[in-house]
Amino acid sequence: MVTIKCGNIKFPNIQAILFDKNGTLEDSETYLRSLAQRGARLIDAQIPGIGEPLLMAFGINGNNLDPAGLISVASRRETEVAAAAYIAETGRGWFESLEIARQALDEAEKYIGRTPSPLFVGSLEVLKYLRERGLKLGILSAATTQEVRKFVADHQLSDYIQLEMGVDEGPSKPDPILFVQACQALGVEPSTTLMVGDSVGDMQMARNAKAAGCIGITWVGKSENVQGADVVIHQLEEIQILEA
Repeated sequence: MVTIKCGNIKFPNIQAILFDKNGTLEDSETYLRSLAQRGARLIDAQIPGIGEPLLMAFGINGNNLDPAGLISVASRRETEVAAAAYIAETGRGWFESLEIARQALDEAEKYIGRTPSPLFVGSLEVLKYLRERGLKLGILSAATTQEVRKFVADHQLSDYIQLEMGVDEGPSKPDPILFVQACQALGVEPSTTLMVGDSVGDMQMARNAKAAGCIGITWVGKSENVQGADVVIHQLEEIQILEA
């Protein structure tokens, strides 16, 4: 076990750290904005007039992405359901609405392509630093498990990441069961595990799971996006291990 220091806050007896993916390790803003814009356009082509309200729901304002918005923090299933709710308001049946939303997002993903989003500067070095000092590291994301595995493979992180966990069927963030399950998979207790994320949902999930601590990271400088964090950082290099 080690003591982690962030700013003036110390977290003793830490065995593991769980990281969110989008907005924490991965600079996915361009991809998510393009996904939302393309998906909204595809749905608007079938149901004229719905595109702009959908973009607002997704968290897109002009060419700006809200890091606390739907497309940034929700699971894929939640995004489909939210889009389907707007479609259903036009008089379409619920199952038809869900299918339209799913197909549009699938097609948008294919159109955008699979060029990997970059890691935030310093992410690789921090993961290597923490792993070399004996910590167990995992990714717990609202993206699908398949997307998490692809992210790890694309950036060759398998030497540092022991758990690749996303949201597929079942609960999503901020349900604390996800954090508990991730800890079980790593063979550690929540009380010895830190959460590093960029959303209120990450903080709520970890806190309700009785995590050792919640580290909120805000690359965009908006501390309100990580309300509930024990400490707020602006780059991953601020996570330091105190040497014995």
